Amino acid sequence: MANSDDKPALKITLEDLASVELPAAVPAGAMTPVAAGAKQYGNIAAPADGPAVVTEEKGSIFLQGWFYLGVAGTIGALVGWGIGEPFFKEGAAVRSLSGFIGALLIVPLVLTCMCLSFSLAESIVERSARKAIQRSALSVPLGLIFSLVFLIAGGLVYNVGLGFCAAMGIDIRSMAGYKNPATWIARSAAWMVFAAAAGIVYGFADSSVRKGRYGVIGAIIGGGIGGLAFNPISVAAGSGAPSRAIGFALIGLAMGVAIGIVESALKDRWLYVASGPLAGKQFILYKPMTTIGSSQSSDIYLFKDTSILPQHGVIELRGAQTFIRSAGPVFVSGAPVRNQRALQSGDLIQVGRYAFHFRERQRN
Repeated sequence: MANSDDKPALKITLEDLASVELPAAVPAGAMTPVAAGAKQYGNIAAPADGPAVVTEEKGSIFLQGWFYLGVAGTIGALVGWGIGEPFFKEGAAVRSLSGFIGALLIVPLVLTCMCLSFSLAESIVERSARKAIQRSALSVPLGLIFSLVFLIAGGLVYNVGLGFCAAMGIDIRSMAGYKNPATWIARSAAWMVFAAAAGIVYGFADSSVRKGRYGVIGAIIGGGIGGLAFNPISVAAGSGAPSRAIGFALIGLAMGVAIGIVESALKDRWLYVASGPLAGKQFILYKPMTTIGSSQSSDIYLFKDTSILPQHGVIELRGAQTFIRSAGPVFVSGAPVRNQRALQSGDLIQVGRYAFHFRERQRN
C-alpha cells in the first residue's frame, strides 16, 4: 500500500542546471565594504594565519601628550596650592616661624603634586593601575626631595634677580615694584629652576634618562612662561589666595603643555597607534628595549584582547636600527615576523586588534 504522505519526486533537468548563475568569486583576503568611520578589527574571510584587517581610526585629543599633561599640571598645582595655602601668611606675618614655614613649603607642595599628577596622567591614559601605583610611589618622595633642593637654588636665583632690580632703583617691596616687568623676569627665572625638579622626576618615574631630559627642557620652558605671568595675573586678580591659585594653575598648565610639546618635537623613534582602544596615542621609544604585551608590567600595555600574550614582543633599538622580536603572532606590513625583523619608517605593525605605525625622524 502506498504511503499517503509521499510527495512527488523532485526532478532537475540539464536545462535547469545550465540556467543557474553563480555569484562572482571573491578574491582571497578581500573585504566587504564598511560604512565610513566604522571600526573594523578583522574579517571572517581573512586567512586564519594572517593579520586581522584593521581600519585606521581617528585619534582623540584626550590621548595627546600636551593635552593630558597640561590638564594634569593644572590639577596638580591646584591640589598643592590647596594643601599649602592654609599655612601661607602674607606680608609681615611671614616673619613669624609658622608664616615662614608656610611660605617656604607651598612651592615644594605644588611641585610635588604636579610630579604626582604627571605620573598618574600617563598611567590613566595607558589604563594601567599597576603603573599608577609604581609611578606614584616614586614620584611623591622624589618630588619632595628634588623640589626642596631646587627651591634653594631657585630662591638664590630669585634673590639675585631682585638684587639687580633694586640696583636699578626699583622698590621691590612696594606694589609698584611688584608690577614692574623686571621683577616678573626675576620670578620667571626662579620658576625655571623650580620647574626643573618636575622634569627630572617625570623621567625617573618611567626609568628613562632621555624622557627626563625632555621633561626638564619642557618644564623649564613652561615654568618660565608661567612664572613670567604670575605677577601680572596676581595684580589682575587682586592679592590673596585667589591670585595665587590662578598663578600656580597657570604655571602647572604651562609646564604640562610644554613637556608634551617638547617630547613630540624632539622624539626620535615612536609608535603611533592607528587602531585599537588607544588609537591616536604615540609611544615614544625611549628605552633600548620596549616590551609589548597584555601584562600591565609591559612598557606598552595592550588590554582587552585575549589573543595577546603577557609578553608578546619586544622592540629593540640597536644604534640607528630598530628591530621587533615576537613571542606571539606579530605582522609587519602584512608579513608575519619570524623571530625578529628590522623596522623601516612607515611600517604597519599589527598585534592582535592593535595596529601601530612605526615612525622615525629622518637623519641627515
